[in-house]
Amino acid sequence: MHGLTSFWINQGASMPAELNLKRAVFVLGKIDEILAWEKERGREQDLRFVDLGRYLCEVRAGQYWRLDKMKSFDDFLERRFPDSRRKAYYLMAIHENLTRVPKQLLREIGWTKATELAKVARREGERFESATWVHKAQALPKEEFKREVERHLSGRETEAWELLYFKVYKSQLAVVEQALETAALMLGSDKSRGYCLEMICADFLAGANLQDGDSEALLLAVHRLVGMLPAEQRGRVLEQVGTTP
Repeated sequence: MHGLTSFWINQGASMPAELNLKRAVFVLGKIDEILAWEKERGREQDLRFVDLGRYLCEVRAGQYWRLDKMKSFDDFLERRFPDSRRKAYYLMAIHENLTRVPKQLLREIGWTKATELAKVARREGERFESATWVHKAQALPKEEFKREVERHLSGRETEAWELLYFKVYKSQLAVVEQALETAALMLGSDKSRGYCLEMICADFLAGANLQDGDSEALLLAVHRLVGMLPAEQRGRVLEQVGTTP
């Protein structure tokens, strides 16, 4: 996977282009300037993310990373974005996919919503209705707009979600990871860890309420367990239930 990703990032790198030294110095300086402002002010990214995405795309296209003695654009991103290169990819996607959206509008809606807009634009291509989607981005709160994009891209309704935070000791990790991996094998690789954790909990509740327990809790647990199974296995379970006297 890393090899394929690196190939996409550095495509064309085997044929070095003539480096525009003056422009490279200017662009790299602008990137460092914006990142320094972000670090100092916190919210600066919401004001200058459009410029940052444009400059990053130019660094990749012009191979300006060579000026910093880097071997690849991937190495350049790793140094400039040590915490998460994903942010850089998002900003570049905004610049590349939202060319029909005025830059000032992008600044107004913010980089989080612009990232979601870029997903729709990339999928729709020439059919992307920029005015409609920009209006939605302006009118909806961030989480609601994100769910609207997910619903559009997946073609199905999406549930509201929450992040859970709790501490796990290193001595517990092996058991937790093995349980999640086993659940993933049963559910299929396309299911998130949230579904895997729910399956483990539902299985526990079903076992705990199997005898002389809460019948409603047992029914809920079994319902969720069966619902999470792949279609073929779910069909077999329902068929067996239907033939049970």
